[in-house]
Amino acid sequence: MASPAKPATPAGPSATPSPVPNSAPVAVAAQAPAAPRPAPVSSSQPPVADSDLQAVANLKAAHAAIRQELAKVIVGQNQVIDEILISIFTRSHALLVGVPGLAKTLLISTLAQTLHLGFKRIQFTPDLMPSDITGTEVIYSDPATGERQFKFLKGPIFSNIVLADEINRTPPKTQAAMLEAMQERKVTVGGQDHKLPDPFFVLATQNPLEQEGTYPLPEAQLDRFMFLIYVDYPSEAEERQIMKMGTGTKSEKVNPILTGEQITHLQQTVRRVPVAEHVYAYAEKLVRVTRPKQPEALDFCKKWLSVGAGPRASLALIMAAKAHAILHGQFHVSCDDVAAVAPAIFRHRIAPNFAAQSEGVTSDDIVKKILAAIPKDKKLA
Repeated sequence: MASPAKPATPAGPSATPSPVPNSAPVAVAAQAPAAPRPAPVSSSQPPVADSDLQAVANLKAAHAAIRQELAKVIVGQNQVIDEILISIFTRSHALLVGVPGLAKTLLISTLAQTLHLGFKRIQFTPDLMPSDITGTEVIYSDPATGERQFKFLKGPIFSNIVLADEINRTPPKTQAAMLEAMQERKVTVGGQDHKLPDPFFVLATQNPLEQEGTYPLPEAQLDRFMFLIYVDYPSEAEERQIMKMGTGTKSEKVNPILTGEQITHLQQTVRRVPVAEHVYAYAEKLVRVTRPKQPEALDFCKKWLSVGAGPRASLALIMAAKAHAILHGQFHVSCDDVAAVAPAIFRHRIAPNFAAQSEGVTSDDIVKKILAAIPKDKKLA
């Protein structure tokens, strides 16, 4: 990353993004009364000295603009929105868990509109087959020659943003096909590989209440999601606003903010955010103390955990912390960024044992104690 430079003149708002060179002026949120539109970026030109600074400013402005557009439809849920955006800008996937009626589906579909990307929703049911998601081969007859041949018909997974609604309601065979496509970013049918579009994100939802007739995702498959995001009830003021918006006649139009090309470029920028050694040490310590059979495990982790977080949690901590830093206009990662993303990363990667469950201790409670026990301002071995 380059060293910070003087901010450029803010860019004007635009309903539909259009690519401009990397050297174009950058929108700076602090210089305008309303959240500015980001200056579109283009990955087609060679990098210049201040391209990373421009990308950071663009991403911060895009973050503000996306939240402003979502506020036309979604009330509150700012942390949920930020964690979904972090998943997108780190080329990862997220699992949203919450009771019915909290606008999980509406949030994801509205977000797809602000990102100017293709969007498909898959409603998972017990009779859903893998081919219903990935696609299937059919016999096609050429009307000109009469020749018959196999033709692949793409399934709904061939989209930029895929909403896997109630993913725990479909059998393991279909879940496995979905999660394999998420990991490999391709589908294999009839011995032929079919690459999924880029960018590609899966945002799945689960209902934590009804467990009859469901197929809970195994821990190994849950680990494929960077974040497990809890969608909680709105506050009293937010619920009042929801009632007013939901029963009114006014319908707000959501404008697109970023294109797929811009998102791909910003993903590359996130990976280039520098991380100091003491931040690596802090993230490493957070992960290693969760492993109950390791000597460095904390006492309450040995008492309450049966399984700790693996190396994928270490990678996710650093990548998510980079995106968290850049979303807030920072040019480097701090320990606070790591701590901010830790709950959603550890939530589904540590397994409380029977002793913890009998005492009513959840994985979130354990993560809070870990963050309190590991200092941010001391040198770690």
